[in-house]
Amino acid sequence: MDEAKLREKLNRIEALFAGATTEGERIAAGEARRRIQQRLASVERLDPPEEFRFSISDPWSRKLFLALLRRYDLKPYRFRGQRRTTVMVRVPRPFVQETLWPEFQQISAAMQSYLSAVTDRIIAEVLQGDGSEATEVAEPPKLGSGPVDMEG
Repeated sequence: MDEAKLREKLNRIEALFAGATTEGERIAAGEARRRIQQRLASVERLDPPEEFRFSISDPWSRKLFLALLRRYDLKPYRFRGQRRTTVMVRVPRPFVQETLWPEFQQISAAMQSYLSAVTDRIIAEVLQGDGSEATEVAEPPKLGSGPVDMEG
Protein backbone atom coordinates (compact mmCIF):
# COMPACT_ATOMS: atom_id res chain seq x y z
CA MET A 1 0.00 0.00 0.00
CA ASP A 2 1.46 3.37 -0.95
CA GLU A 3 0.84 6.65 0.86
CA ALA A 4 -1.92 7.77 -1.53
CA LYS A 5 -3.84 4.52 -0.96
CA LEU A 6 -3.39 4.89 2.80
CA ARG A 7 -4.82 8.43 2.69
CA GLU A 8 -7.78 7.19 0.63
CA LYS A 9 -8.41 4.35 3.09
CA LEU A 10 -8.28 6.71 6.09
CA ASN A 11 -10.77 9.04 4.39
CA ARG A 12 -13.10 6.09 3.75
CA ILE A 13 -12.88 5.04 7.41
CA GLU A 14 -13.79 8.55 8.54
CA ALA A 15 -16.65 8.69 6.04
CA LEU A 16 -17.96 5.38 7.37
CA PHE A 17 -18.16 6.77 10.92
CA ALA A 18 -19.68 10.01 9.67
CA GLY A 19 -22.58 8.01 8.27
CA ALA A 20 -21.89 9.09 4.70
CA THR A 21 -24.64 7.80 2.43
CA THR A 22 -23.61 9.03 -1.01
CA GLU A 23 -20.41 8.63 -3.00
CA GLY A 24 -19.97 12.42 -2.94
CA GLU A 25 -20.09 12.43 0.87
CA ARG A 26 -17.62 9.56 1.04
CA ILE A 27 -15.19 11.56 -1.06
CA ALA A 28 -15.54 14.79 0.90
CA ALA A 29 -13.32 14.27 3.96
CA GLY A 30 -14.10 17.74 5.27
CA GLU A 31 -17.81 16.96 5.18
CA ALA A 32 -17.22 13.72 7.08
CA ARG A 33 -15.38 15.58 9.84
CA ARG A 34 -18.18 18.16 10.08
CA ARG A 35 -20.82 15.42 10.34
CA ILE A 36 -18.93 13.65 13.13
CA GLN A 37 -18.59 16.95 15.01
CA GLN A 38 -22.34 17.49 14.59
CA ARG A 39 -23.00 13.99 15.94
CA LEU A 40 -20.76 14.73 18.94
CA ALA A 41 -22.66 17.96 19.64
CA SER A 42 -26.03 16.20 19.49
CA VAL A 43 -24.82 13.36 21.74
CA GLU A 44 -23.53 15.92 24.26
CA ARG A 45 -27.07 17.32 24.58
CA LEU A 46 -28.38 13.90 25.68
CA ASP A 47 -25.35 12.47 27.47
CA PRO A 48 -23.05 14.84 29.32
CA PRO A 49 -19.31 14.35 28.82
CA GLU A 50 -17.56 11.93 31.16
CA GLU A 51 -13.87 11.76 31.97
CA PHE A 52 -12.20 8.84 30.19
CA ARG A 53 -8.70 7.51 30.75
CA PHE A 54 -6.99 5.74 27.88
CA SER A 55 -3.65 3.99 28.23
CA ILE A 56 -1.85 3.70 24.90
CA SER A 57 1.74 2.50 25.25
CA ASP A 58 2.69 2.53 21.56
CA PRO A 59 3.92 6.09 20.84
CA TRP A 60 2.70 6.05 17.22
CA SER A 61 -0.80 4.89 18.21
CA ARG A 62 -0.92 7.48 21.00
CA LYS A 63 0.08 10.23 18.57
CA LEU A 64 -2.66 9.06 16.20
CA PHE A 65 -5.25 8.98 19.00
CA LEU A 66 -4.32 12.49 20.16
CA ALA A 67 -4.63 13.79 16.59
CA LEU A 68 -8.05 12.15 16.23
CA LEU A 69 -9.26 13.75 19.47
CA ARG A 70 -8.05 17.17 18.37
CA ARG A 71 -9.61 16.69 14.93
CA TYR A 72 -13.00 16.57 16.65
CA ASP A 73 -12.13 19.57 18.85
CA LEU A 74 -11.74 17.39 21.95
CA LYS A 75 -9.09 18.46 24.47
CA PRO A 76 -6.79 15.62 25.55
CA TYR A 77 -4.83 16.05 28.79
CA ARG A 78 -3.14 14.13 31.57
CA PHE A 79 -2.68 14.95 35.22
CA ARG A 80 0.70 15.76 36.68
CA GLY A 81 2.31 12.49 37.69
CA GLN A 82 0.43 10.37 35.15
CA ARG A 83 2.52 8.43 32.67
CA ARG A 84 3.02 9.68 29.14
CA THR A 85 1.01 6.66 28.00
CA THR A 86 -2.11 8.08 29.68
CA VAL A 87 -4.57 10.19 27.72
CA MET A 88 -7.50 11.79 29.51
CA VAL A 89 -10.48 13.34 27.73
CA ARG A 90 -14.00 14.46 28.60
CA VAL A 91 -16.46 13.09 26.06
CA PRO A 92 -19.93 11.48 26.05
CA ARG A 93 -19.80 7.70 26.50
CA PRO A 94 -21.94 6.90 23.40
CA PHE A 95 -19.54 8.90 21.21
CA VAL A 96 -16.58 6.92 22.56
CA GLN A 97 -18.34 3.57 22.09
CA GLU A 98 -19.97 4.20 18.71
CA THR A 99 -17.53 6.50 16.93
CA LEU A 100 -14.25 7.53 18.56
CA TRP A 101 -12.82 4.18 19.70
CA PRO A 102 -13.98 2.08 16.71
CA GLU A 103 -12.68 4.72 14.28
CA PHE A 104 -9.35 4.90 16.14
CA GLN A 105 -9.00 1.10 16.02
CA GLN A 106 -9.62 0.97 12.27
CA ILE A 107 -7.29 3.89 11.50
CA SER A 108 -4.63 2.45 13.81
CA ALA A 109 -4.82 -0.95 12.08
CA ALA A 110 -4.46 0.71 8.67
CA MET A 111 -1.49 2.77 9.86
CA GLN A 112 0.19 -0.25 11.52
CA SER A 113 -0.20 -2.24 8.31
CA TYR A 114 1.29 0.60 6.27
CA LEU A 115 4.20 1.15 8.69
CA SER A 116 4.91 -2.58 8.79
CA ALA A 117 5.02 -2.79 4.98
CA VAL A 118 7.33 0.24 4.76
CA THR A 119 9.62 -1.20 7.45
CA ASP A 120 9.79 -4.59 5.71
CA ARG A 121 10.55 -2.94 2.37
CA ILE A 122 13.32 -0.76 3.80
CA ILE A 123 14.90 -3.69 5.66
CA ALA A 124 14.88 -5.75 2.47
CA GLU A 125 16.12 -2.94 0.19
CA VAL A 126 18.63 -1.13 2.40
CA LEU A 127 19.85 -3.83 4.75
CA GLN A 128 19.33 -6.69 2.29
CA GLY A 129 18.11 -8.54 5.34
CA ASP A 130 15.43 -10.72 6.73
CA GLY A 131 13.16 -8.75 9.06
CA SER A 132 11.24 -11.75 10.34
CA GLU A 133 10.92 -12.55 14.04
CA ALA A 134 13.62 -14.42 15.95
CA THR A 135 13.44 -18.21 15.86
CA GLU A 136 11.76 -19.73 18.89
CA VAL A 137 13.87 -22.34 20.68
CA ALA A 138 12.68 -25.13 22.95
CA GLU A 139 14.29 -24.09 26.22
CA PRO A 140 16.02 -20.95 27.52
CA PRO A 141 19.69 -21.25 28.54
CA LYS A 142 20.24 -22.07 32.22
CA LEU A 143 21.53 -19.33 34.48
CA GLY A 144 25.03 -19.87 35.83
CA SER A 145 25.97 -22.35 33.11
CA GLY A 146 29.30 -20.65 32.64
CA PRO A 147 30.66 -17.73 30.67
CA VAL A 148 29.79 -17.16 27.07
CA ASP A 149 32.74 -16.61 24.71
CA MET A 150 31.88 -13.52 22.64
CA GLU A 151 35.27 -13.13 20.94
CA GLY A 152 34.69 -15.99 18.49
